[in-house]
Amino acid sequence: MKDYSNEILEMGSKAKDAARLLRTKSSSDKDAFLIELYNQLGIFKEAILEANELDVTRARESGIKESLVERLALGEKRFSEMREGLLQVASLKDPVGDVDSMWTNTSGLKIGSRRVPLGVIAMIYESRPNVTIDAAALCIKTGNSVILKGGSDALNTNIALMKAVGRAIEIKGFPEGTAQLVETTDREFTGQLLSARDQIDCVIPRGSKGLINFVANNSRIPIIETGTGNCHIFVDKGYDVKNAVEIIINAKTQRPGACNAVETVLVHSDCASKLLKSLVPSMQAAGVTLALCESSFRISHELGLELEHCREATESDWETEFLDLILAVKVVNTMEDAIEHINKYSTGHSEAILTKNYDNAQKFLDFVDSAAVYVNASTRFTDGGEFGFGAEIGISTQKLHARGPMGLKALTTNKYIVYGSGQIRN
Repeated sequence: MKDYSNEILEMGSKAKDAARLLRTKSSSDKDAFLIELYNQLGIFKEAILEANELDVTRARESGIKESLVERLALGEKRFSEMREGLLQVASLKDPVGDVDSMWTNTSGLKIGSRRVPLGVIAMIYESRPNVTIDAAALCIKTGNSVILKGGSDALNTNIALMKAVGRAIEIKGFPEGTAQLVETTDREFTGQLLSARDQIDCVIPRGSKGLINFVANNSRIPIIETGTGNCHIFVDKGYDVKNAVEIIINAKTQRPGACNAVETVLVHSDCASKLLKSLVPSMQAAGVTLALCESSFRISHELGLELEHCREATESDWETEFLDLILAVKVVNTMEDAIEHINKYSTGHSEAILTKNYDNAQKFLDFVDSAAVYVNASTRFTDGGEFGFGAEIGISTQKLHARGPMGLKALTTNKYIVYGSGQIRN
């Protein structure tokens, strides 16, 4: 077992020194950095995309399923979106320094709650090299320094991206430890990093269930847990079948490897035949394999539907985040049954109800306990950009400090500022 304590201490010390300076940076200074990073990404674009193509090729050669390769790939469109996200973050209001409230207590003290940076953030993530830029942007905008530990599958891309980040840091005169990338792929480094309580204030894991569990079980540093997405859509009786199928196709196939993609569709028994008649062939035509419960399989067979890409669902299907073109389908007798199923198997990420009944919609919102709950929309909207945050550092499925897509405010905490005039406590 290699000892990385010296390397971690060096990185952590640089990050702490940087954090002390970053928390005093003005909003205009931080926005100027983001604009410079936007420019530098344009300059380094060719090298970044070449590095990404190398990572993608190696991923395919190693047999990684295509939906996960898709998360790794940048391409022209995603690269452009990543750059534009920097301008969006720069345009957002900086929460640092905001005084949430101010009051005077019985002793005449004026007490306020001010937003301040968290300090040093360690971001541990897999695939998705755009997270390198999103995390750096959000952390620096909120006056935090960041240590980035990406996955081995995106190492070449992340190194190329960090050259642009480093150049922007140099040009704008920001501290050396503002943003640092861990280049070793040894998991032992991650384990030792999670013990660096004196250097790091917060750890944010983003990736597979295995990664998140590893961080949660081994970290001695407070974490903000971005959870897996076993997401559900419940189709209530009376809802328009055509629109329901459109929403489900979008939620499953637009980016099947995303954490907000739907994994299970629950169908009210009163509309099961009508919906399955359209849903089953539509999903199979889109390349989706269906795991059908006993009732939905029987109904589909009675309808004479082609079931070439269908199989009977097992218990494990209800609890699996497929991250692939696989969809579980279950018929339920009541909305209460749907809510019970969701609260049993959900990972607390994103759930939706498709209904024309206002009371059912409100009940679903009240009784489903997830970070994002939708009425008549695709779960794919659970995203920092879609929520107006410019970007996100992750989607929290825990309940302390931050929940749902985490933008700028989630990367700050508060401190109390107290103005007195010579008071002493009796």
